[in-house]
Amino acid sequence: MGLTYGYDIHLRPRNVPRALTALAGLAPPSREVPPLGVTLPGGDRLPLPFTSRFESTPVDCSAGGTLDLDTSILFPVDDVVREYARRCGHEPEEDGRVAIGYVYLTVRFESPLHPGYASMEFWAATSSMSRMFARSAAVREVFTGLTAAAGAACCLFDTGDGGPEQVCWLNGEPTDEPVSGPRFPDLRALVNTWPDPGR
Repeated sequence: MGLTYGYDIHLRPRNVPRALTALAGLAPPSREVPPLGVTLPGGDRLPLPFTSRFESTPVDCSAGGTLDLDTSILFPVDDVVREYARRCGHEPEEDGRVAIGYVYLTVRFESPLHPGYASMEFWAATSSMSRMFARSAAVREVFTGLTAAAGAACCLFDTGDGGPEQVCWLNGEPTDEPVSGPRFPDLRALVNTWPDPGR
């Protein structure tokens, strides 16, 4: 079984359209897929430049639940991204960034950590991509930048193997602290620092 490292963003449900719009802005212009129509809880409808389970059939999430997306994301190039792109044969786009996909995304309209929050769980498709997620500062900055753009409360780096998560962003500030450390002995202690989702 391979590595499945990822980044989890926790945000107020009303901010999900904002987050998905920001994510769409990170899609490579060279990727030609039909727009995917997504209906979100509350009735917002978004066209997204991704597929859902490798199809472009419209997705209705008006009743909640989950939304699965197969994304391709542009990342700035640092040494780690450059080496990954070289090994995988990815060419830079005109602006110098590299498109990497598939990065799988599950949007949960009720976060498993807090019923008043939603979550966006990005995970790498391969072990080599997982290692890049773990080692690249440029990759981390893309996910914390998306967290900031969405007005989200928290971004966690997750190894998906039951090990402690790493807090990358919390309440408007970048950070680098483990869950299981002195400040956050467990996930409950972390969640207790999030703002009231109703505000």
